[in-house]
Amino acid sequence: MAQRLPEWLTIRLPRPDTIKQVESMMRAKSLHTVCESARCPNLAECWSKKTATFMILGDTCTRSCGFCAIKVGRGLEVNKDEPADVAKVATDLGLKHVVVTSVSRDDLADEGATQFAETIAELHKANPLTIVEVLTPDFKGKKWCIKIVTDARPEIYNHNIETIERLHTVVRPQAKYKRSLDVLSTVKELDSRIYTKSGIMLGLGETKDEVVKTLQDLRNVGVDAVTIGQYLRPTMKHLPVSEYIHPEVFKEYEKIGEDMGFAFVASGPFIRSSYNAIEFSKKVMAERLAETEEAATVQ
Repeated sequence: MAQRLPEWLTIRLPRPDTIKQVESMMRAKSLHTVCESARCPNLAECWSKKTATFMILGDTCTRSCGFCAIKVGRGLEVNKDEPADVAKVATDLGLKHVVVTSVSRDDLADEGATQFAETIAELHKANPLTIVEVLTPDFKGKKWCIKIVTDARPEIYNHNIETIERLHTVVRPQAKYKRSLDVLSTVKELDSRIYTKSGIMLGLGETKDEVVKTLQDLRNVGVDAVTIGQYLRPTMKHLPVSEYIHPEVFKEYEKIGEDMGFAFVASGPFIRSSYNAIEFSKKVMAERLAETEEAATVQ
């Protein structure tokens, strides 16, 4: 029997006019957003703050995670115009922070890394001041694929660990806990200037000690920012919710993360990977502007 939603977990539905605007611009270029595909309750708020999460490489994933609403099947043909189209729409919408994610593409030799790199390049070309955050799959841990993305110099590299180690085989059967940690440590190894970020969902049966251990594991590999949110079951075919975590517990995890030394911690029932991403990007932007001013002074 499904658990009843607690009073603090009221779904905030996006305004129809906001959805229509997003859909019309995306569909005009045959683009997708994870906001729509993953049924995110924060769509309207994020778009109003000029933040968007583009989902490249199609809307069909080659993996079947127990929590995800994105459809599963054969990967679609790679659209060579997609990087430029993403940059065009991002520019037209006046986005200050652009998040680029994708479905997993285990069917491609480079796991989709080249499409990420080309999209980053097009976004920076269209607007050099735009903060580009990528949220990538694990690329099966292939270092050369990760390098393709880091060489394109995204400001933020996000890869979600999603859950604690014990639950990985159920929640992410085609992924590995250690491999996700290795992806994040590899990014820092390849380019320490890139901020790294990861996220975890709560309410799948984890204990407090396991959550704290996961946060510490992420910090140990140099992760700069972390998001902690409540898992919400997208359909009855997906994993059930084990527990609805109280907002006060989320605040406790936020304090624990800050004490560990994360530069940015977003923790709450409605927090998602890209939710309020622009708040972290303000720090990134401030440092970039400072570097630019310093370089100009030297010249």
